[in-house]
Amino acid sequence: QERENKLSVCNKICYAIGGAPYQITGCALGFFLQIYLLDVAQLDPFYASIILFVGRAWDAVTDPTVGFLVSRSRWTRFGRMMPWILLSTPFAVASYTLIWYVPSFEQGKVAWYLIFYCFFQTLQTCFHVPYSALTMFISSDQKDRDSATAYRMTVEVLGTVVGTAIQGQIVGASNAPCIRGELDEPMSNLSTVADVNVTHVTLEETRTAYIIASGVIGAIYVLCAIILFFGVRERKDTGRQRSEKPMSFFEGLRLVMGHGPYTKLVMGFLFTSLAFMLLEGNFALFCSYTLGFRNDFQNILLAIMLSATLAIPFWQWFLTKFGKKTAVYVGISWVVPFMILIVCLKSNLIMAYVVSVAAGISVAAAFLLPWSMLPDVVDDFKLKNPDSRGYEAIFYSFYVFFTKFASGVSLGISTLSLDFAGYQTRGCTQPEAVNLTLKMLVSPAPIALIILGLIIFKLYPIDEETRQGNRKLLQELRDNDQDSEMESNEIGSVV
Repeated sequence: QERENKLSVCNKICYAIGGAPYQITGCALGFFLQIYLLDVAQLDPFYASIILFVGRAWDAVTDPTVGFLVSRSRWTRFGRMMPWILLSTPFAVASYTLIWYVPSFEQGKVAWYLIFYCFFQTLQTCFHVPYSALTMFISSDQKDRDSATAYRMTVEVLGTVVGTAIQGQIVGASNAPCIRGELDEPMSNLSTVADVNVTHVTLEETRTAYIIASGVIGAIYVLCAIILFFGVRERKDTGRQRSEKPMSFFEGLRLVMGHGPYTKLVMGFLFTSLAFMLLEGNFALFCSYTLGFRNDFQNILLAIMLSATLAIPFWQWFLTKFGKKTAVYVGISWVVPFMILIVCLKSNLIMAYVVSVAAGISVAAAFLLPWSMLPDVVDDFKLKNPDSRGYEAIFYSFYVFFTKFASGVSLGISTLSLDFAGYQTRGCTQPEAVNLTLKMLVSPAPIALIILGLIIFKLYPIDEETRQGNRKLLQELRDNDQDSEMESNEIGSVV
């Protein structure tokens, strides 16, 4: 029976592929939405910041709400999580495509982007929260789940490569032409920002390129959802199926947020996620204007994601060998010297690629570790609250919410900061205040947040010894449950 419950490599790969849509769309939005709203849709930076912040803050409602609704969903022949994933997919793809469409009218353009961005975030939540909670229902074995999580993180980081490659290469080939202003008059001050695109590419062609990229990404989204649906079997929790009715939303919220290890884990990753989101959201603008690599920024972003993909197996080995807390300290702090280096060196394309590859190693750790550590917290909660059930989706939904909230805060604050600094929409160069702001947003601010997050991790109580102890206790608990169920079945058959 134990052998039957083990996940095959095929199961793990199919499960992992289900995580790609979230990262592909998230990476495309994270790296390119800000520059798209400013230079292609030509919105005022203030309105762009409102769209970016409100769109993510909307998850303050959708993530916990969907998590609660999923936990209360009835079991179907497809499972409890799968119907959410399947039904939300076509609507999510449609709304995602409309985010990258520039409407012909000017008056309601801000409302257009705000509505479809919020709509997509809601539908993406209906996909990603059940998918995240699915980790607890594909296997009851901790090693099996950790292995599946490693597969998932590899595919998700590969998804960021795919998202960056598709969006970057399609859009990069039709880069929005810049407009020369007063800052560009002295030719000696012009950086390597190329004039090639100014005469050969129209703004309309750039807008078409964004639509094509969104269509390709949408097709991949649908394909991944289909593979997940047919390749993974959701397993019913055998622990306490006959237990009392599921807890209410507020009861679940109180228990989950009152669980110390979970609060510390979420707060630690909230600050480190905010750091990486600041870097992600502003790196395209930083490469284009501060470093002057307007025609190369998509390739620099691709180098980061490729490096991250290749580093995932290393971090999986590292956390197995040295423990997850050690992996957090080493993996996330690795990026700090490279953040300092990128803003201290003068514009140098080769050095930018070197720094990008090194930074990608840290990005891999930031991707893998939260999802590898969350099941440990859920197991710890299960031991301390053995009579509670239906809480898994709440754990994952609140973590997804905090991650998205960090993204919204980072994008909103950074875009607003650029507005105050005097950002010039579609300018070939930017004022010195904008360049200074971009430097602050990709180096000092993220470094401070990383340090704060690592300090919080010092308080996280689940080390390797605790984790192994919990694993043994849970196995004993499951064995007792199975024995009790067998005894009940035997009594029932006798009667």
